[in-house]
Amino acid sequence: MFISKELLINSSKEFGVNLNDEAIDRFDIYAKELVEYNKKVNLTSITEPDDIVIKHFADSIALLKFSDINSDSLIADVGTGAGFPSIPILIVLPEIRITMFEAVNKKLEFIRYILSVLGLNAETVHMRAEEAGQNGKYREKFDFVTARAVAQLRILSEFCIPLLKTGGYFLSMKGVISDDERKSGYESFNKLNSELYDNIFYSIHNGDKRNLIIAKKISHNPSKYPRNMSQISKKPL
Repeated sequence: MFISKELLINSSKEFGVNLNDEAIDRFDIYAKELVEYNKKVNLTSITEPDDIVIKHFADSIALLKFSDINSDSLIADVGTGAGFPSIPILIVLPEIRITMFEAVNKKLEFIRYILSVLGLNAETVHMRAEEAGQNGKYREKFDFVTARAVAQLRILSEFCIPLLKTGGYFLSMKGVISDDERKSGYESFNKLNSELYDNIFYSIHNGDKRNLIIAKKISHNPSKYPRNMSQISKKPL
């Protein structure tokens, strides 16, 4: 195998996930293809097999422990990049419905390629998040919207929360963040008719600290949100 089977199994178990043989094989293929494809398209700076298992795979799987995501959930992954956390979640729950948004077409080409290789299904959308949030096909359609280390929390919230149904959850996957980012992020939730639901601190297998910040959408968003990128950049929430 390209990756350590033992490390994959053990680091997944830490988040309550027991992998079957098919899932293990898919993770192995994913890691190998990611490293190979990364030679021609910049997808990730993490290319050592053990680091891929811990920092990408297990970290993505953690969402299944700390949220109520299940096979009936409708999920959006904003700025999916090389497929995190979407594809690890799909490998564990192949029947789940995920829409993966990515603005960089070269990354999306890899996503479509690896989904085909792994025999998994997901909707892939070449669109900026702020455009998706104003698109009637996607606005307020999802049970969960996740983003992993894409931007500051107050910017991410404007990207993601308009995609949520009322009563849905925004799952922001972060490392260690400043008090200022946390405070401004919480304030942005209120402006988007949402509220802080949970703030979960945990560690991945190598001891790195992670923070999952969860907001719950209370009511519909004003039609002006999300604004265009120029407005968001000049005056973040």
